[in-house]
Amino acid sequence: MIQGFNQIRAVLILSKYSLLATLRSPTSVVFSLLFPIIFIVVFGAMIGDQTPMPKLAIGPGCDTTNLVYKAIAATSSITLKKGMTPAEQSEALQKGQLTAILTIVPDGGLSPIPHYAVRLQTAGASPGTLGLLQTILQEAIRSIDQRVFPRNPSLAKLSVTKVPGRIYRTIDFILPGQLGFSLLMAGVFGSSFLLFSLRQGLVLKRLRATPVRRRSIIAGEMLSRLFFHIIGFMIMVALGYFAFNFTLVNGLLTFFEMLIFSLFGLGIFMATGFVISGVIQNESSISPVANTIVLPQILLCGLFFPIESYPHWLRGFCEVLPLTLFVDGLRRIAFEGVHIWDMPLKIAGLVAWTVVIGGLSVKVFKWE
Repeated sequence: MIQGFNQIRAVLILSKYSLLATLRSPTSVVFSLLFPIIFIVVFGAMIGDQTPMPKLAIGPGCDTTNLVYKAIAATSSITLKKGMTPAEQSEALQKGQLTAILTIVPDGGLSPIPHYAVRLQTAGASPGTLGLLQTILQEAIRSIDQRVFPRNPSLAKLSVTKVPGRIYRTIDFILPGQLGFSLLMAGVFGSSFLLFSLRQGLVLKRLRATPVRRRSIIAGEMLSRLFFHIIGFMIMVALGYFAFNFTLVNGLLTFFEMLIFSLFGLGIFMATGFVISGVIQNESSISPVANTIVLPQILLCGLFFPIESYPHWLRGFCEVLPLTLFVDGLRRIAFEGVHIWDMPLKIAGLVAWTVVIGGLSVKVFKWE
């Protein structure tokens, strides 16, 4: 080894050209940056912070002059579809485009106070909002009863007290997941393809003949990925914050804590890419192997759906996966204001994954 060789300068040079290669790669830019931004825009623009609104059509013969109909029509959580023919209503109901068809008629009671029968015609195509619709209609009728019969006895009285709190928006769930998605794709696919191409092109073999150490090559690659991740991180967080009111509890402090926390994910996913490039013998096998590792984590780690909705037997497995630990930690830092040192179990889990996969990546590293 030549004395006085500057390993730090070698790391910086390697990271510079690796970053340029990444930025010039359409695959890296599309999967690691463009796709997450598209997901953020799509999910951020969706009205996902509200309960799905039941759609209600007015059936033929429905009395629209009574108090019950007026109370239902004034309910903002119901969408009334008017002007549809009976045939159109029936077709929309069967296709799930309507929750129910409403008909209100006098029931012919002998009481001096008018009494009505509220009928719903529904189908099996929209079971998700039917229960919500029934609750809304019952509440509308109950509010009329309370006005008409104010002295009617009741077993209990409900009161609601609102306390100050942050609004949990769809973007607060989606954006940390997309940051994890970006880091996963850049780390696993980017590192595996790049390192394999460097070895196949005998670049690593030539570097081996230089004073550059193996850990300097890995450090340079990690540094280039870090720069690329910082670029994407800043773009995605800024887009979420300014366009869709993404929550950063402590402002810039939260931003920097999320960025520092991302180093754990960077180490794990890059090491995974190094392992793949070290054990695969031909380039065509990289994508199938990488997808076998990446796709289950995308589906199981709560990027798009909370893992609480998964079966109990599967949830325990999901919670120990590195992407789950990483994304859940980002969400807690961003929305809850939790500091990194307040999550010892998540840090311990990420460190354990880093040690295991990092050690394996060093063991399978090949110069040629």
